[in-house]
Amino acid sequence: MSMGQFAYANNSNRFLASEALQRQPFAITGVPFDGAVTNRPGARFGPQEIRRASLMLCDGLHPVFNVSPLGLLGDAGDMLLPNASPLAEVRQHIELQATALMAAHHCVFLGGDHSVTLALLRAAKARHGIVALIHFDAHCDTWTDHFGEPSGHGTWTYEAIAQGLVSPQHTVQIGLRSGGAREARDYVADQGGLIFTARQLRGLDGVGLQPIVDQITKRIGAMPVYLTLDIDCLDPAFAPGTGTPEPGGMSSTQVLTFLEELAALNFIGMDCVEVAPAYDHAELTSNAAATLVWTYLCGQIAKRAP
Repeated sequence: MSMGQFAYANNSNRFLASEALQRQPFAITGVPFDGAVTNRPGARFGPQEIRRASLMLCDGLHPVFNVSPLGLLGDAGDMLLPNASPLAEVRQHIELQATALMAAHHCVFLGGDHSVTLALLRAAKARHGIVALIHFDAHCDTWTDHFGEPSGHGTWTYEAIAQGLVSPQHTVQIGLRSGGAREARDYVADQGGLIFTARQLRGLDGVGLQPIVDQITKRIGAMPVYLTLDIDCLDPAFAPGTGTPEPGGMSSTQVLTFLEELAALNFIGMDCVEVAPAYDHAELTSNAAATLVWTYLCGQIAKRAP
C-alpha cells in the first residue's frame, strides 16, 4: 500500500494531504482511540498492527475479485486525537477529520474502540444522507447508557438510530451472542431491522449462508451502506486480541463469505475496530483484520473495473 502523509491544520480545521494521497480514490486511516472501553484497553494500537499484518497482502491479486488495491489506495496515517479529552470532544475531532477524508476518498477506518463509529456515521450522513448499516459484532451496542455514563462503545448503535444517522429498517447486525437485557439485544429488530445471531449462523458456511446474503441484499437494495466490523464478531479462536472476547463466535471463513457475497452493495465506507494487539497470539487477530479489510477493498475496487 502506498503511504501518504496527513497533517492536521489547527488554524484552518482542515487536512493537508500529500499529492500522492490526493490521487487515490481509496484511503485508509487509523482512529487510535480506546478511551471508551469497558474491559481491556489497547485498541488504540490496532491501526499500526493491522497495517503491519497487511504487508504480505500487497503483492498479489485477491483470489475472488482478481484485483489488488495497489495503485488505487493511499494511507492517510492516523488521526490526531486528544485521547485524554471527554468522548464528545474526541468524536468532534474524528468527525471533522473523517469529513475531510470522505470528501476525497472511499475510506476504511482502522480503530480504535467501537465508540468511534458514531462520529464516522455522522460524517457519512453529512455526505450521503441517512445510510444503511451492516454491523458485525458479538455485542448489540444498543445499550442506552454505558455503565452509568451516557455514551460509550456499547451505546453507539442506539445513538446512531436515535440521531437519525442510519435507517433502522436497513440496519443489519451479524454475529451477536453476548448476554444482555432483551430490550438491548433485540433493539434493532424491534425497530424493523435484521439480526442474525451467532447461534443462527452455527454450521453455516459457503452456500449455506446464501439465503442470509439474499435477505440482506434484498433489504438494503440500492441504499448507500456503511460497514462496521468489530473484530470480536470472530470467535476468540480466530481473534483473541480484542478487549471483550466472547466465545461461540463466527469463523474467519464465514465473515469472508459475507464480505465477498455482499460486495455488490452500494458501500460508501467501512471501519474495522477493537483490535487490541496486547492480547493477541501469533498475530492471529491483526492478520484476520488485515485480510477482512483487504477483501472489502478488493470487492469495491473490482466494481470499478471496466
